[in-house]
Amino acid sequence: MRLQNKVAIVTGGGGDIGRSVALRFAQENAKVMISDVDEDAGKETANMINENGGKAGFIRTDITKPNEVKTMIDETINAFGLLNILFNNAGVNCDEKKMPDVSFEEWQHVMDININGVFLGMKHAIPHMEPGSSIINTASIAGIKGQKLVSAYSASKSSVIALTKTAATEYGRQNIRVNAIAPGIIDTKMTDDWKETDKWPILSKANALRRLGQPEEIANAVLFLASDESSFITGETLVIDGGTLNL
Repeated sequence: MRLQNKVAIVTGGGGDIGRSVALRFAQENAKVMISDVDEDAGKETANMINENGGKAGFIRTDITKPNEVKTMIDETINAFGLLNILFNNAGVNCDEKKMPDVSFEEWQHVMDININGVFLGMKHAIPHMEPGSSIINTASIAGIKGQKLVSAYSASKSSVIALTKTAATEYGRQNIRVNAIAPGIIDTKMTDDWKETDKWPILSKANALRRLGQPEEIANAVLFLASDESSFITGETLVIDGGTLNL
C-alpha cells in the first residue's frame, strides 16, 4: 500500500475531484479527513470510504476562516494522531466578465477561497507535519496561461503556483514537499454549465487527446505526488490537461 500509515486531509472532499482523490487515498490505506463546506457531500464521501473498510472522518470547514482551518488540522490530529498529506483542493470558479465589470466583492470571494484558503491550510498544517510529508495544492492551467473573462480565477490560480514554490523552498530542508497540480477541463459539476453552451463541442475536445479529463485521472496524479514515489519532486506544478497547453 502506497500510503500505509499515512493520514491525509482533502479539502473540497465532497466535490468530484476531491472525492476521487479521497477514495484513491483510502484505497492505498491512508486515513482520510474529509473537509468541505457542503456537509452532506462531505459526509457522503467519508461514508463511502468507511463502508468499504477504510477509515475516514468529516469536518465541515469554511476555508476562508482561519479559526475553522486551524480546527480542521487540530481535529484531524486528534482523530488520527498525525498529519502527513494535505490536499488543498477546495476552490471556486467565477462568472465570465471583462475586468471592468468584475465587482470587488466577486474578486474578493474568489481570492478568499482559491488562494487564502490554500495559504491558511499550509500555515496551520506545516507546523504539525513530519519529514516526508507532502502538500498538494490545486491550481489550474488558467494560472499558467491566463484565461480571458475569468481574471479573478486566473489570478488566484497563478498565486497558488507561486505560493507553492515559496513553501517548497522554505520547507525543503525539513523534507516537507509542496507541489501543485494544474488541471485542464475535467468532467465535473463545474463544467456542467458549459455543456449547455455553443462552445461546448469545442471546449470538450480542446486538447491534444481530444477528450475530457476524468476526476480519477487527477486522483492518480495526486496520489503520485502524495506518495514516496515522488520523493525528489518539490516546488513543481504538474499539468494534467491532455496537452491543452501544447496546442
